Amino acid sequence: MNKKYILDLKVVAVEQLNEKNVLLKLSQDAPLPEMLPGQFVEVRVDGSTSTYLRRPISVNFVDKERNELWLMVATIGDGTRKLGQLKVGDTLNCVLPLGNTFTMPTSKEDNILLIGGGVGVAPLLYFGKQIKDFGANVTFLLGARTATDLLELEEFRKYGEVYCTTEDGSEGEKGFVTNHSVLQKGNFTQISTCGPKPMMVAVAKYAHAARIRCEASLENLMACGVGACLCCVEKTTEGNKCACTEGPVFDINRLLW
Repeated sequence: MNKKYILDLKVVAVEQLNEKNVLLKLSQDAPLPEMLPGQFVEVRVDGSTSTYLRRPISVNFVDKERNELWLMVATIGDGTRKLGQLKVGDTLNCVLPLGNTFTMPTSKEDNILLIGGGVGVAPLLYFGKQIKDFGANVTFLLGARTATDLLELEEFRKYGEVYCTTEDGSEGEKGFVTNHSVLQKGNFTQISTCGPKPMMVAVAKYAHAARIRCEASLENLMACGVGACLCCVEKTTEGNKCACTEGPVFDINRLLW
């Protein structure tokens, strides 16, 4: 089992990505523990009268040169809204790193497609950087309701080609990610996806039909992050599994979709 840490990290930057999403950049004086793409952090929400459990947040990026951990927070409930109000200099208590990781390519000839929807794009940025650093090719396919909901596009473009879909056609191709023309043009060897479950189910169906290896990062509710509370259980071909410890990344062949 990988070593886990409980750390008080300092907020060194807060960026409002759009109306609902905030990017927190965290650091500490000592080097941050090693974190891998697909893993997540359980953060404590201080100062809230209605939030008693930690909130799971995907590792968005690790900037090793600046010793920064980036967390993208969708401010959709009392707890995450409180997190979105953090200021530079505040402290955020984090348990990390938790969960398993995305599967890295094994050959520089591999052509990896990363598909994200909404705030589910968050863990794909760090994964894309790791793939590029390895030397394989990475393509991003990002979907959202409208152009303002597309997040970190300039960051993604640092590491690979970026294609977009929006439901209203305000940027990229109109429709859903599984309707994008790049799926008919690209010769992909692996797909990794994260986002709303209906989107991931559609991606899984595409991957099955195209006979492409595919894995999905689940967004199940995770209160403890260590498999104790059982609120994140997912039915799999091997029985019920805790997404926080057995996942959050699963090969789609293990999922009963």
